[in-house]
Amino acid sequence: MRRRDDGPWLLGAALLGLVLEVFDPAGALAQHAGHRPSGPGVERSVHRYDLPEVTLLSQDRHAVRLDQLVAPGEPVLVDFVFATCTTICPVLSASFSNLQKELGDEAGSVRLVSITIDPEHDTPEVMKRYLERYRARPGWDFVTGDRATIDRVLRAFDAYVPDKMSHQPLILLRRPGEDEWVRLRGFPSTQELLTEVRRMLEP
Repeated sequence: MRRRDDGPWLLGAALLGLVLEVFDPAGALAQHAGHRPSGPGVERSVHRYDLPEVTLLSQDRHAVRLDQLVAPGEPVLVDFVFATCTTICPVLSASFSNLQKELGDEAGSVRLVSITIDPEHDTPEVMKRYLERYRARPGWDFVTGDRATIDRVLRAFDAYVPDKMSHQPLILLRRPGEDEWVRLRGFPSTQELLTEVRRMLEP
């Protein structure tokens, strides 16, 4: 269910997407979103999640176990999007794209994982085109599964919603070897994400 305070985020995301796509429909979101100010009221909290033992399918049709996907030897960031979304998802995906760009040669040392909330539509082919749209570099995967599996994953991350149109803007981050996740609810700027990642890269 959509919370009362979600309105500004959804409206802001929709307006940002419409404005940028009008002026530069060939990838403006991925190019410019990192220069916008932070979204209102980004909430940062720390949580532990008990993840299910499930296998997902990547944009390259590779079967990947969730625990292996999100527990590599590098920092990992997770978000929840779907390819036909026109509000929250373009902003989240632009943030991932800009993060990789800002990291430069270090981009390969950070794992980005986008989990679909619309598995009925988001096939590997659709997900691959979506990543290409945002100029994704190696290290950013988009994964899907059957509806039951995806719902288990979303519930485990406390990201489940019965209607994809009411999903929340969430980015989860975890440092290698740690059980706790940083949960960002809202639209952090690229600089804010970069700061979080730099902190996770510290020895």
